[in-house]
Amino acid sequence: MKRFFVIITLFMNLSLAASAQARFTSSTQMQHLGQIEWKHPVTVQYTVTNTGNEPLVLTEVEPDCACTAAQWTKTPIAPGDKGTVDVTFDAEALGHFQKSVAIFTNASPHLVYLKFDGEVVTEITDYARTHPYLVGQIRVDRNEVNFPDVHHGEHPVEYLSVVNLSDSPYEPVLMHLPPYLELKAEPKVLQQGERGTLALTLNSEKLVDLGLTQTSVYLSRFLGDKVGEENELPVSAVLLPDFSGLTETERLNAPGIRLSAEDIDLSVDLVKKKRAHRDITVTNIGRSPLQINKLQVFHPAVGVSLKKTVLQPGESTRLRVSVTKKHIDRHRGHLRLLLITNDPMRPKIEMNIKAK
Repeated sequence: MKRFFVIITLFMNLSLAASAQARFTSSTQMQHLGQIEWKHPVTVQYTVTNTGNEPLVLTEVEPDCACTAAQWTKTPIAPGDKGTVDVTFDAEALGHFQKSVAIFTNASPHLVYLKFDGEVVTEITDYARTHPYLVGQIRVDRNEVNFPDVHHGEHPVEYLSVVNLSDSPYEPVLMHLPPYLELKAEPKVLQQGERGTLALTLNSEKLVDLGLTQTSVYLSRFLGDKVGEENELPVSAVLLPDFSGLTETERLNAPGIRLSAEDIDLSVDLVKKKRAHRDITVTNIGRSPLQINKLQVFHPAVGVSLKKTVLQPGESTRLRVSVTKKHIDRHRGHLRLLLITNDPMRPKIEMNIKAK
């Protein structure tokens, strides 16, 4: 009988060991790049999720040609967390191509291939993929502009690429620019089929407060154009506190923030409910008082309430995040919220919300 129980125990241990493993899941196995310009490197990003129950390690990433370079998440990816594989392709020849990238992991199978294809051309004629957003007869490569981590005194620049598909010369202009943004267009006038660049420079000294500042600018489609939802470009900037002057002692005795969760999934709840919420525990794991300086949302469908904004060392409070279903599709933008704190290690925490 004793031998029987030993065998059963060994069998259970082997079964548990077999079930406890990392699992590699990619957002896509194949990416289609369409037309890309010769001598203009492009970067393809794959999002990797660990759908197993043990940490996932990407041990090596090997493209199949010397014209491709790769970067990837080197640290272990915890169960349920995500990592990235970035592949930069610098084409050596014109024409159609298909490339593969070998991903070696500690999951089973240990080797997975990701692929991408497209066509290398001297001049792009199909802008639908490279400039997916159509504003009148103007195509742009993005429909929003973000300045994510800005400190006082910095002047970051973000670029928009625009293509004139109209029959007339076009002068790209952004209307309703706020005082903290400056625009430079190159060239100033685009002929039919010509591509140009809009450079937006943020003057951080003119931002009035920490945290998120949001506005909208409007891409003029023609001379005398008016503003409206169809030519709106949301712009956001996040101004962070400056901790550069802290001494080593002050850093050791600084506050520290810990959240019970940072990604929120309300998609299942919102299938049957008009409104759903999730409670997050916020804890100060540092040695001095923690201050939540800002708690801001990016979308009108998201609501938040925080019981306390100052936490003593070891103290916790409740952050409630709610989503109203009817507002999700009525407004553009991501479902997320932003915390600005006096924790020098984590002055900004951005929480993503999945609602569908």
